[in-house]
Amino acid sequence: MKIVADDKIPFLKGALEPHAEVVYIPGKQISSEILKDSDALLIRTRTICNENLLDGTSIRFIGTATIGFDHIDIQYCSRNKITWTNAPGCNSLSVQQYIAAALLRISSEHHFNLKDKTLGIIGVGNVGSKVEKFARNIGMNVLLNDPPRARIEGKKNFHRLNTVLSGSDILTVHVPLNVVGEDQTWHLFSEESFKKIKRGAWFLNSSRGEVTDTYSLKKALNSGMISGAVIDVWENEPYIDPELLQQAFIATPHIAGYSTDGKANGTAMIVNSLTKYFNLPSENWYPSNVPPPASPYISIDCNNKSDEEIIREAVIHTYNIDKDNSMLRISIQNFEKLRGDYPVRREFTSYTINLKDGTEKVRQTMKSIGFRMKV
Repeated sequence: MKIVADDKIPFLKGALEPHAEVVYIPGKQISSEILKDSDALLIRTRTICNENLLDGTSIRFIGTATIGFDHIDIQYCSRNKITWTNAPGCNSLSVQQYIAAALLRISSEHHFNLKDKTLGIIGVGNVGSKVEKFARNIGMNVLLNDPPRARIEGKKNFHRLNTVLSGSDILTVHVPLNVVGEDQTWHLFSEESFKKIKRGAWFLNSSRGEVTDTYSLKKALNSGMISGAVIDVWENEPYIDPELLQQAFIATPHIAGYSTDGKANGTAMIVNSLTKYFNLPSENWYPSNVPPPASPYISIDCNNKSDEEIIREAVIHTYNIDKDNSMLRISIQNFEKLRGDYPVRREFTSYTINLKDGTEKVRQTMKSIGFRMKV
């Protein structure tokens, strides 16, 4: 059998070669001609799988090593008996780490305590629920909005969107991109939405760029309706709006979910789905060459430090969000290169912390966040 794969899917090379011919190609260069005699296609978000690409090919299976799948025409696949799969939840802890770093950076720069603030979470799936867990662990008040979950589970734990917009000091968005339908999220954040947001609130988007209308966000920032924005996802990627880049407090090149753990998880999920679909003898595969963090041990002197300062020190040790922010600002034209060449970033679970004179409360908080604790 023949498999065509995006050459930037990490850890993939060697995993399927015992069973198939694997052709590696840049995602945007994958064409109908290349797929004509291929059985399977492994991609990321930059390959648009629709009739234009798939018509006349022998593709039977598509796997995207990403949470999102709005780049796959699932109706076309269904009509043409093409099985597809994504990697739900693969990088949820990576996005949690990104949001944690952003929140702690905002609170440090603007001199407030997160535990005194309300975080509004729009979309409480795999990612949003991890962000909720972090926020509750550090003592934040949390408001949740997730209409699909509310319909299934009841409204007890969820709030209407307008309630979350007006009642939150910080808003973070974790929804899929739905262009139409009852749960449409395309331009969910428009001029009308920003007018309903609590004046002076912060806005974070690490879901999909098209969830936010760029013009309306810039207007909200210019007018002072919101205090600032953390933007990881952009309309028209990789050709992002330079004015919004300048206005954003933190601007990064769609890498919130780019931890090395998240990448390994996503690749493993689509490899295992493919081997199961084609009945190949390789079950529960996982990359054996995931690199360790450069400094896996963290030692923190807790004397004269608040719990939030201790948590901030630990989180920044695992991920310095300022570096990603700086790299995009000095190299906007290299948006895709910054993503493709993203360095090793390991999640909280890869680090062991030694707290000198730390309280039992802060130790338990660190454990709940995901860190390993030195005994």
